[in-house]
Amino acid sequence: MIQIGRSAKLEVVKEVDFGVYLDAKELGQVLLPNKFVPKNTELGNMLDVFIYLDSQDMVIATTKHPVAEVGQFALLKVVATGPFGAFLDWGLEKDLLLPFGEQKRPVEEGQTCLVYIDINKADERIVASSKLDKFLDNSPAFYKAGEQVELLIAGTTELGYKAIINNHHWGVIYKNEVFKKLRFGQRTRGYIKQIRQDGKIDLQLQKGGKEELDQHAKSIVRRLQSAAGFLPLTDKTNADVIYAELAMSKKAFKKSIGGLYKKGMISIDSDGIRLTQNRE
Repeated sequence: MIQIGRSAKLEVVKEVDFGVYLDAKELGQVLLPNKFVPKNTELGNMLDVFIYLDSQDMVIATTKHPVAEVGQFALLKVVATGPFGAFLDWGLEKDLLLPFGEQKRPVEEGQTCLVYIDINKADERIVASSKLDKFLDNSPAFYKAGEQVELLIAGTTELGYKAIINNHHWGVIYKNEVFKKLRFGQRTRGYIKQIRQDGKIDLQLQKGGKEELDQHAKSIVRRLQSAAGFLPLTDKTNADVIYAELAMSKKAFKKSIGGLYKKGMISIDSDGIRLTQNRE
């Protein structure tokens, strides 16, 4: 189904002096203005476009794509304020309205805010909302422990970082399990750690299974090989130093060097780890 605020591949069905018309099915024929029409476009071509409303609230197409579409969250910059709310830069010529009634707290020009992109049911205009809670946790969370998910870092708490999971649910990454810098609005891969009895979802940034540990071990060996066989890292090294050097947690590092030691591939000395002759 072709929807306003979403991308679609549409067929060119008519050529006019000011652009081409695309078959948008339920929405009818939609204009793609000349400035967005790719060179050598012909009737019957399929074009990847984004459908939205122009400044006259007419349905129109563009080959530009916004930072996020309807049904998604994004960190956007406030470029202006007006009598109806704030306007956000989302990558299109027409800025996105964040109405006063959809602002969790007042925003000012130059600020960034995390918003959900929605359709105003009253007039079908695309709008933003910073009242995130009303768009999250509205459906059952059928995740499994260890399942890979897409995360959007949405804030901090005393426990750690709040993250939006797959555009649908809230989750928490505990600060004592974070071994890299996270920033507000950052998108990253993560994993389901558990769904608690109260329905809250715990997350982790590393899967932590045998396959990942094997990858960590290979990474350590490669790093040793590029460092003439020695790294000044031990189980007493600060976790931040280990992450900066190897991009892994201290826990993963300790497990991996333990496995490599048992295989006889490295020696663990007081000043660091060394490759041995018995290495794969």
